[in-house]
Amino acid sequence: MGTEAANWAYAEDFVEEDRVVLAARDVADQLGCVPVLPGAGRALEVLARAMRATTAVEIGTGAGVSTTYLLRGMAPSGVVTTIDVEPEHHKAARRTLQAAGFAPERARLITGRALDVLPRLTDGGYDIVFIDARKSEYPAYLGHALRLLRVGGLLVIDNALWHGRVADPAQRDQDTTAIRETLRTVREHESLTVAMLTAGDGLLAAIKG
Repeated sequence: MGTEAANWAYAEDFVEEDRVVLAARDVADQLGCVPVLPGAGRALEVLARAMRATTAVEIGTGAGVSTTYLLRGMAPSGVVTTIDVEPEHHKAARRTLQAAGFAPERARLITGRALDVLPRLTDGGYDIVFIDARKSEYPAYLGHALRLLRVGGLLVIDNALWHGRVADPAQRDQDTTAIRETLRTVREHESLTVAMLTAGDGLLAAIKG
């Protein structure tokens, strides 16, 4: 293992995950959905805590791994509105959140296609929007995220490095191209302050000015 890979592995394992998150990862594997990697999950929790967030939108629930990290970082009264097209994902996420000790009212689970649900949410009503769903729809999610965030709110995009494909100009598949387009739009947006974090599979974080 090279130095770069060893550093990445060390960072990912730096803080151990508890039994709740590990169990949710097992369920996610059974369901065929891919949750945030440990480093990205912990970064998400830290960012939510730094924001003192009380409201968040999560696009892509899966088995509730990232939902758990978000809620652990948010204020005790914080509520995550989390969207997933698969009812089975939400059943699993409810079990995860219950095992993590969160009251049912802490998570508003909406089953449906994100691009059908997002237009119904309140403009400027959220501290955080976290994007981790269908990669080809990232550009469309971004438009909604910018509308939903309050001034000073935080945008976080998972898989921003997409297994090393985004940085490789030879990679031109639909998902990679969509992520690359989204990152370029965020980077060039005049009202966003942006940082690329290498945690997990890459997290793009941006504050709305």
